[in-house]
Amino acid sequence: MHGLYLVTPNWDDTDRLLAATEAALRGGAAPVQYRHKEAGAALRLEQATALLALCRRHKRPLVVNDHLDLCMRIDADGVHLGGGDTALQQARWGLGRDKIVGASCYGELALARAAQAAGASYAAFGGFYPSPVKQYDFVTAPSILAAARAELELPLVVIGGMTPSNAAPPGGAGCPHGGGNHERVWRSRPGKRGAPLRHTVRGGRCSPRAGGLMDSQL
Repeated sequence: MHGLYLVTPNWDDTDRLLAATEAALRGGAAPVQYRHKEAGAALRLEQATALLALCRRHKRPLVVNDHLDLCMRIDADGVHLGGGDTALQQARWGLGRDKIVGASCYGELALARAAQAAGASYAAFGGFYPSPVKQYDFVTAPSILAAARAELELPLVVIGGMTPSNAAPPGGAGCPHGGGNHERVWRSRPGKRGAPLRHTVRGGRCSPRAGGLMDSQL
């Protein structure tokens, strides 16, 4: 798992969401996480199903945020959950060994340790910067990435306000996956907007077990 990890915005317009996601995939985005915190069950099912078909065509994995039941129902490639080890263990047990189970670890190395022990596929740290999409009531220090790399075997993901201009410092501290989730990037030419961020993530500083950048900025 390397490169730009795409996280979708809270868009109710499925056609718009699919068009922007496809542009980002054509621009080089790797995994896609379906995240819509305001959608009802019917819309989540509609959008996740459509995104899965799109990702299958592009041979990219689709990860569902929070909703393990939805992930299992549509047979998505994985789920992304908070850092609690019980939920992660349940997800790993329910999905099996071949699926992706991602864990939000915020700014806490202890959560990443627990996630690794629970069978997580990657650990996501952040937010590192203010984000117009997701509001954080804390700031994660980039130094946590070096500590995580020294101790953990998991791929790492950095989240929170990532742009081509600011992704290099956290990336350089461990070059994790970069997650794109800025509304302005989604709104305007997501393929071209995502490419510079992808190149920043892949700019030669990555370790073999690097992850990606995560935030909603295609």
